[in-house]
Amino acid sequence: MSDNIYLELRNITKTFPGVKALDNVSFDLRKGEVHALCGENGAGKSTLIHVLGGVYAPNAGQIIINGEDVKFESPLYAARCGVAVVYQELSLVSNLSVAENIFANRQPIGKLGMINRKKLYADTKEALKLFGLENDIDPSVRVGDLSVANQQVIEILKSMTNNPKILVFDEPTSSLTSVEKDELFTNIKKLKGMGISCIYISHHLNEIFEIADRVTVLRDGKHVTTQNVKDVDEDKLITYMVGREISNIYGRREADEKIGDVYFEVKNLSLKGKFKDISFSLRRGEILGISGLVGAGRTEMGMSIFGVMPPDSGEVWLEGKKQKLSSPFDAIENKIAYLTEDRKVQGLFLNMSVRDNYIAPDTFKYAKNGLRFINNKDADNAAEEAVQKLKIATPSIMQKVNNLSGGNQQKVLLSMWMGINPKVLIVDEPTRGVDVGAKNDIYRLLRNMAKQGIGIIVISSDLMEVLGISDRILVMKEGQIVGEVNCDEATEEKVVSMAAGVGTAL
Repeated sequence: MSDNIYLELRNITKTFPGVKALDNVSFDLRKGEVHALCGENGAGKSTLIHVLGGVYAPNAGQIIINGEDVKFESPLYAARCGVAVVYQELSLVSNLSVAENIFANRQPIGKLGMINRKKLYADTKEALKLFGLENDIDPSVRVGDLSVANQQVIEILKSMTNNPKILVFDEPTSSLTSVEKDELFTNIKKLKGMGISCIYISHHLNEIFEIADRVTVLRDGKHVTTQNVKDVDEDKLITYMVGREISNIYGRREADEKIGDVYFEVKNLSLKGKFKDISFSLRRGEILGISGLVGAGRTEMGMSIFGVMPPDSGEVWLEGKKQKLSSPFDAIENKIAYLTEDRKVQGLFLNMSVRDNYIAPDTFKYAKNGLRFINNKDADNAAEEAVQKLKIATPSIMQKVNNLSGGNQQKVLLSMWMGINPKVLIVDEPTRGVDVGAKNDIYRLLRNMAKQGIGIIVISSDLMEVLGISDRILVMKEGQIVGEVNCDEATEEKVVSMAAGVGTAL
């Protein structure tokens, strides 16, 4: 297939003030190939894709498409050359119809200058045929009423109606269920069959082995290797990405590390329309995984325990005392912490510094003599200690969190709750959108906290994460706990069958 190359990026270099984001990087893509691009946050993946998409002009290097040297002056020019990027954050307008989204700014116009709705819907039907969905999706329906998986199909079709030869997928499964992921992979295979080349970016390495033909690894803005997927395994890929060997990304409980007694209990917790009769216990130093399909009520349950969504009924007990659930302030007062699944919207103060984020959950702790003024020296020292402990890559504790990589933002969020010395820590999607090196660091931190006797509840859509980090797993389905299994008995098949309602292990 070496003579079947459609795209070449030769010796691409891109610099920003004080940073060389890409350093002499070369990359090629074959016709009808799925080529994975992976690396840690900050490795240069996004910059390379922005160069290919016409967002950034490289400082040096060549872009060659089908043997022709091209220069992308804008995303529009890149699109005209057959390059389309499906970004992680969908660009659809939820209040517009499927047809209006697919043909945005390109709707067929009639003689009087009005949109020709009949032709618009007919063209949309024709586009939907590419994925066999012409009878399943109504062109006139609001995009906001579709499933996330079908919204992603609409995003792809929006690009495909421009007749692309290259489609780039940037973290496409970050918000998909396993069923929706399978649908996406089916659609990508259809694209391959049409001769369309795909670049696939994901932090989920198992997806690379499932969908990709070749994989290219970047590290610190440089090309490390390009391999046939069949010639590498996950451990080798991780070593290429982080520059060191990680034998077990999830870590393991040491032989002499014991789990303590039950000290935290949830009894018959219910919230109408979200979850019902949730009961479970947590032991000191235990990591309890909560698994289930998207919409099972896991996040709502965690937010309810933390007081964000107070329950209609039920009780939470900590160290023999019944807890108030009326607000997050009550939870923090009683040393119950909740790390949100959406660090950018609900978790972090992006325009504030690392230090100010760190002290945010308990500013009174750093107040001078009980007054409302922060003791800057104490706050600085505490933040510096957290940065060192969590290995947060930042030039300064006064750096704005918005300027950090996703993995380091997640570490800042974790440090905020470590700062209150929690007795119970609930972490919701703790490694979403972070690279394998940062994942390893986060798992290590969680295990260290468990070793100190902190009970940890891990809510995650990543089944391998739940299996790898948990001592015990609860499975939720449609707002109820339908299964429980210990880590030494847990398998992927067993947990999936419980989540789908095929079997239970209560």
